[in-house]
Amino acid sequence: MRVIICGAGRVGYGICARLAGEKFDVTVIDQSEDLIRHITERLEVRGIVGNASYPDVLTEAGAAETDLIIAVTQSDEVNIVSCQIAHSLFNVPTKMARIRGESYLDNKYADLFSRNNIPIDVVISPESEVAEAILQRLATPSAFEIRSFADGRIWAVGLKIKESCPITDTPLRQVAELFPDLEITIVGVVRDGKIFRPHADDELTKGDDIYFVADRNKVDRALQILSEATTQARKIIIVGGGNIGYHVAKALDDNNLTKIRIIEPSSDRAHYIAEHLERAVVIQGSGLDRDILLEAGAADCETIVAVSNSDEVNVLSSIIAKREGTNRALCLVNERTYGEISESVGIDRFVDPRAVTVSTILQHVRRGRIKGVFSIMDGAAELIDAIALETSSLVGETLKDTNLPSGVVVGAILRDGEVILPTAKTIIQANDRVVLMALRENVKDVEQMFRVTLEYF
Repeated sequence: MRVIICGAGRVGYGICARLAGEKFDVTVIDQSEDLIRHITERLEVRGIVGNASYPDVLTEAGAAETDLIIAVTQSDEVNIVSCQIAHSLFNVPTKMARIRGESYLDNKYADLFSRNNIPIDVVISPESEVAEAILQRLATPSAFEIRSFADGRIWAVGLKIKESCPITDTPLRQVAELFPDLEITIVGVVRDGKIFRPHADDELTKGDDIYFVADRNKVDRALQILSEATTQARKIIIVGGGNIGYHVAKALDDNNLTKIRIIEPSSDRAHYIAEHLERAVVIQGSGLDRDILLEAGAADCETIVAVSNSDEVNVLSSIIAKREGTNRALCLVNERTYGEISESVGIDRFVDPRAVTVSTILQHVRRGRIKGVFSIMDGAAELIDAIALETSSLVGETLKDTNLPSGVVVGAILRDGEVILPTAKTIIQANDRVVLMALRENVKDVEQMFRVTLEYF
């Protein structure tokens, strides 16, 4: 597949790295000569310095022979025009664009991005997607990751194993006998910085990060068994009133169950937020100001959510708030190094917007009937939601007879409205929604399993 990526920033680099690593033919466009030099020196991609919305630049990039254009520059307008020209002049089959402007995304203009108007096939809204990820983590504070699949019926959950976890040092094959109401499938374990697919004789140890899949209605019970009791926060400080902070605050404000304090440095933005939220209290000031944090209630706050546009502000304001008495801290971090050290400095959870955006893009890049993708550990593994067709090699045989690759494990199946946790004797049927985990080297195998073949028609 030939792909043009417009924008060589954090997200553009992340997408290039993933697709180039999978041997896609990738060309990246950016106006910054330094960014293009940086990306081409490190990745096997072709780089072009120029404005991605110019026809001659897209011509040089090979748009006439391109299968997919992904526009993720810092400018909504450049992204929009790039997709429009790719459609009108070069008939590029699939066009994806990152759009941040709230007006563009207003439901009143739902038909704006359509083939008859602005022909963008997939609109990526990172702020709203990151806000949803944060809200899910606030709803389940004991988990460090929550992803929804199969129309919300199946959840994938990331959880750190602590010393108090009752299933440590126990072969996984015995867990179901010890806890019959623990209805989950553990699909991945991260230990010493590496992820692996667990087998029946493996044991979990303190400090492991695990990913399990379950019926969403069974997740609360699973967390009660596996982790220390934590309640959903009712007092929250939000640092940063940008699009992400506002979306989170609006959702919490609407449910009328949470006391919210928002710290925003810009006077104009602070007034805007105050006018549009009924119950939230908005404080103009810096999240790094101890007095401001105390005024916001850091001494008895349950969670601080730091989502400003500065990683340094997010990390440091969280550390200060926790020192003053705040129980938990959830941070937005763009630089990978901050995420890696966040836990060591007291940050309980962090959200990487680049990872969220890359996962959204991947579900549209993956071949076959792939409905959802979530990238784990910068692509070391993927959680995949797919539809099994009649021609799939998975259909009609027991799982133990399907010769699944060693790095693939089926976590759950949605069939006729029922969530099924598979066993070796489970038989996947046509039209089942299958949620599974695949290690990096087995992702292509999964695409092959769920591909659409001529026999299907």
